[in-house]
Amino acid sequence: MPDDLWRLSATALGAGYRSGSFTPEEVLSQCLGWVVAHNGALNAIICLDEAGARAAARESAARWNQGAPLGALDGVPITVKDNIFVRGLPTTWGSRIYAAHVPDKDELPIARLRAGGAVIMGKTNVPEFTMQGYTDNLLFGPTRNPWNTALTPGGSSGGAVASVSAGFCPVAIGTDGGGSIRRPASHTGLVGFKPSRGRVPRCDGLPPIFLDYEAIGPMTRTVDDAIAVTALLAAPDARDPASEFFTQHPFAVPATPGQCRILYAPRFGDSPVDGEIAASVDAAAQCLRALGHRVDEAPVFTLADKVNAGWPRMSQAGLAWLLHERNDWQGKLTAGMQSAAETGLAMPARELFDVLIAVAEMRAALGAVFSDHDFILTPSAAALPWPAAEAFPPVIAGQHVGPRGHAVFTAFANAAGLPAISLPCAPSKSGLPIGFHLVGRHAGDNLLLALARQYEQAHPWQDRWPALDTHNGQDEQH
Repeated sequence: MPDDLWRLSATALGAGYRSGSFTPEEVLSQCLGWVVAHNGALNAIICLDEAGARAAARESAARWNQGAPLGALDGVPITVKDNIFVRGLPTTWGSRIYAAHVPDKDELPIARLRAGGAVIMGKTNVPEFTMQGYTDNLLFGPTRNPWNTALTPGGSSGGAVASVSAGFCPVAIGTDGGGSIRRPASHTGLVGFKPSRGRVPRCDGLPPIFLDYEAIGPMTRTVDDAIAVTALLAAPDARDPASEFFTQHPFAVPATPGQCRILYAPRFGDSPVDGEIAASVDAAAQCLRALGHRVDEAPVFTLADKVNAGWPRMSQAGLAWLLHERNDWQGKLTAGMQSAAETGLAMPARELFDVLIAVAEMRAALGAVFSDHDFILTPSAAALPWPAAEAFPPVIAGQHVGPRGHAVFTAFANAAGLPAISLPCAPSKSGLPIGFHLVGRHAGDNLLLALARQYEQAHPWQDRWPALDTHNGQDEQH
């Protein structure tokens, strides 16, 4: 048996199970060994369900042996972000006020993964209430980037991306309410896909403090794996009315995207972008042009400026709504969440309405953009990873920025309900991953994933791995 089964994609694992080259139990054993060796340095998985995973792998192996797998992900190890319900496992939301919370049922996407035979290994770390772009909390502490453990993998899906990037599993399931899948994926060399609003239906989960701006999606090493996960999750469900739209728009990714029209926005307004990121993403734009697509550069792109300025108000209001009838939260939150809650509780209604009006205006303006273009191309994040215990980088390209200075490129897709994906491009000089960001029109998930797969085939990244050293805790890149 090969000793590097933990490196294989979900798609490759399925092929190996089908041929009998190895079994789900053998794969899981290697993945668990890798967790034991490296999770202590990374703090990616905060609840490991070894017994449950081994039982699921045994059941999967029996199905494959009988030639009756439940689907493409049967026997594939996955992790689940700690703001998504998995029955019998804690869902703490990174907060001491949810520290004892153990749901008795799966949220709908997890129920579908379980029904498809996926092997749930455990839960991954998040910032409190998944409201920040790095990963640290009072329950579990900071998660670290496999490419350099002094740095953050980003957030809020920081534990999720660290688990895949390090090789603990080929698939992590997370949420994205403003870039929380895509930016961490860019910081760790992964594919991060946020579906259109309603494409992956949701129910039976936590209170919706991000309303329907938040989507569940996969973080993977390959586009084909992201497609396989989404295919399993994408069927409409009447309990999520937004998903009913997709009854007439089935999930079916074409073999090729054809010739696409891409609007390249290297900057948003006057927000700074790290120079190495700008150069790498510009090279990716040229690669897309070389593949035969029309790439038009936007000299100025300001459509998202008002939404970016007001986006923190959305989560602050949502947090205030969550906490307003509780009397057990004072003194239990991180300083950042204490401040956010107090701001939300004191917020005049008109401020939230201002954000909603800005969202409506931006959606109208984006309609005009998508009449002439199929996709918008941007960097995934404006900054390279920063120290693991710091909430955000205060300076980008020599310019002082606020808490969301690194995050300017992603929230507009959530506000408009658009599908978006982060893909790896050329890394920094020090070897840190960089990602670029493609956003499609609403319900354009199929074409977006086809374009992503075409880019990956022309410019593969699967052989890039962080070199984790269990002896001295020092990380290298290769």
